[in-house]
Amino acid sequence: MLNALTIDVEDYFQVNAFEPYIPRENWDRYPLRVAGNVARLLDLLDEYQVKATFFVLGWVAERVPGTVREIQARGHEVACHGYGHQLIFRIGPQLFRDDIRRAKAVLEDITGTAVRGYRAPTYSITRESLWAFDLLLEEGFSFDSSVFPVYHDTYGIPDAPRFPYLVRRAAGTLQEFPLTTLPLKLAGKSVQLPIAGGGYLRLLPAALIKWGIDRVNRVEGKPCVLYLHPWEIDPDQPRIQAGWKSRFRHYNNLAKTEDKLRYLLKGVRYGTMSQALGL
Repeated sequence: MLNALTIDVEDYFQVNAFEPYIPRENWDRYPLRVAGNVARLLDLLDEYQVKATFFVLGWVAERVPGTVREIQARGHEVACHGYGHQLIFRIGPQLFRDDIRRAKAVLEDITGTAVRGYRAPTYSITRESLWAFDLLLEEGFSFDSSVFPVYHDTYGIPDAPRFPYLVRRAAGTLQEFPLTTLPLKLAGKSVQLPIAGGGYLRLLPAALIKWGIDRVNRVEGKPCVLYLHPWEIDPDQPRIQAGWKSRFRHYNNLAKTEDKLRYLLKGVRYGTMSQALGL
């Protein structure tokens, strides 16, 4: 079973947890660390002979185009993470269209190839922003990985399908690859445990995540998606003065992420999202 390994390429100061503390117009004041962290990830993936999909933020691509070219040169898939890392349900349809159109153009100018995949900042395609699928189709995207079938204070569509499915809209058909969850029974109640990576990778034991991926592959016969951010392998990044909740979400277990990723790359088959979807 081929699973999808995905990297959301943004820098440490651009995350949603720090949005109340770092105005977007101040981003250029912060030192970029994304190029160095992506380079480390590329070397690690070469070591394990794994290809991945890199969902690249347009703002980042404009400033480190060489990093985007290197991702492509190493045989990985370049996809779109939008331009300004804004929550879709907050900015509305017109600004969202402008955002993805700008980001797609930047990435295609750098790579010289069509960009077909998209992932929303902070998984912000929710019940309130399903109109985003229409705009993605109209702007030339063919697959998306933005739906997280969990309850969360910012994102999530809890009753969404757990595995790849077709989104049929007036503008056409889009392949959706939702973030992976594992159904469990806790205290007699059914829950969906997020095992797709990111903050959950830093919070949960790697052995539990690997067991969950293996179980989904073997028992349910479905592919999983694993994701992380370049800043998650960078425990030496500058510390942002923020509230305790934001600090916990961002800084928890940063020093352990790379070792956890190495553990998860052993004995599990990964490829790009297009490969896992059979596109």
